[in-house]
Amino acid sequence: MLTVDIARQQGDLSLLLALSVGGGEPGITAVFGPSGAGKSSLLTLIAGLQTPDRGLIRLGDRVLFERTPGCRPRHNLPPETRRLGLVFQDARLFPHLSVRSNLQFGWSLCPPEDRRLTLGPVAEMLGVSSLLDRRPASLSGGEKQRVAVGRALLSSPRLLMMDEPLAALDSARKAEILPFLARLPQEFGIPVLYVTHSMEEVLRLADDLVLIDRGQVAAQGPVETLLNRRDLWPLTGGQDPATVLAAEVTGIHPGSLQVQTTAGPLWIGAETTDDRISHGQRVRVRIFARDVALALERPRAISTRNILAATLTGLDSSGSGTLDATLRLPGDGQLAARITRAAADDLGLHPGQPVFALIKAASLTRGGMISHSP
Repeated sequence: MLTVDIARQQGDLSLLLALSVGGGEPGITAVFGPSGAGKSSLLTLIAGLQTPDRGLIRLGDRVLFERTPGCRPRHNLPPETRRLGLVFQDARLFPHLSVRSNLQFGWSLCPPEDRRLTLGPVAEMLGVSSLLDRRPASLSGGEKQRVAVGRALLSSPRLLMMDEPLAALDSARKAEILPFLARLPQEFGIPVLYVTHSMEEVLRLADDLVLIDRGQVAAQGPVETLLNRRDLWPLTGGQDPATVLAAEVTGIHPGSLQVQTTAGPLWIGAETTDDRISHGQRVRVRIFARDVALALERPRAISTRNILAATLTGLDSSGSGTLDATLRLPGDGQLAARITRAAADDLGLHPGQPVFALIKAASLTRGGMISHSP
């Protein structure tokens, strides 16, 4: 487990960062927040590339940094001895070395007694075995990033940290590398701390989420839990809030899929993911509040395929004549709907009222379904 409780004054930004990562099965923890919030600084402080003013950084039973106010650090391990892998936005490969030599450089950084990974399996899993004799200049952006990940893995780190590794790639290259990143913790048993400004990457990759705002941790927890909290919408959804439901693929049909959630089945467009879809695959369905309509009775003879029974638990103003309705779904799930104030008045909506949530299957074809843990 990684434990961080540190402070650092960085220009006008006061960093007060306290979080815990890991403790169970290796997974991916995403770090998300606005630009300048302190996300990248968190990684450089953990890695030892910057030094906190005070606090504690512990990885498992090993203290990487410890300092009390007014004293010299009791512990401050050099970056090369911290057993951390770090992948940056730009791959930072050695241009004069082959792919094989770049990967072997990572392997050489690890003491022989701590080496747990070898070049062959890592290169095969990342799909770079055919590139070993090439130089970085001949690689695509996605290939370079996969080699950078492999180099970090071959140092046998106890924690792999990634600082917006896909930010410089186009959508095709992102689609190419995302499946490899999703498999890393399970394939190699290494937890991942993943900084990103992309909510799609959070949904696609992460098990847990750390939200950072103005130098502090605003919240930490499972992805679905945090993304469904209305008080966190300014950080997670801005002016376009959404609900995330965990689901499983139960039906594959021409032009559509059926998935099962705890609240019931949903129909969704088959083109909403770049991955191969299979029965039983775990997915996340992101439903924007703007795409949810409400009815007091279950409609009949209607083209909308997704109708969920719910209980209205809250109505809050969202400005400009609209309201955000909070709905409780069967199985303790929840759903958000954005409706006009006039519609709420006409229906006589009030908390505690049973309603039906209507969601067009077509509204979920805009990247609404994200495969998770393939």
